[in-house]
Amino acid sequence: MFDGWYSSLANVKGLRGLGWHWLTRLKANRKVNPDRTGLRAVSACDIAATGTIVHLEGYGLVKVFRIAAPDGTTDHWATNHLGMTDLDRVRLADASWRIEEYHRGLKQVTNVERCQCRAEVAQRNHIGLAIRAFLVVERWCFGSGVGWLRAKWQIVHQAVQADRAHPIYRIPPPATI
Repeated sequence: MFDGWYSSLANVKGLRGLGWHWLTRLKANRKVNPDRTGLRAVSACDIAATGTIVHLEGYGLVKVFRIAAPDGTTDHWATNHLGMTDLDRVRLADASWRIEEYHRGLKQVTNVERCQCRAEVAQRNHIGLAIRAFLVVERWCFGSGVGWLRAKWQIVHQAVQADRAHPIYRIPPPATI
């Protein structure tokens, strides 16, 4: 399972080369051939509620599902596992959404993407420590019933209060002329 951002032809072919099954979202303009009459945007094709097998341009046969979102938009999910049922897709899409929530939380709570290091080892250390910090916050949130952003605010608030009560660094007064 991966986000539609990574559903390039090279990526899905690479997964096929490894012998892996995959499930991802497709953009509405992705070209497919549902009935051997020519390529069309996946959004312009008739897709059955249980999924439809189509030919993905440059790849081969995939099974596509169309999902209606509550806001009136539609998503298109595709898999190379042609025997996948709609129930399997729902279960896997739910797991995919939980992974997306984890990534969003990791970014919001730890700012993991703001690493300013260029060295590979330093970047790995930064990411590893950010994940570790996020897991500590997540564990505390789970036990206390507080959300990620509230927990982050509480940590910062307590640190500022502690520093104001007992400052570690003092700013020297400005020089007088």
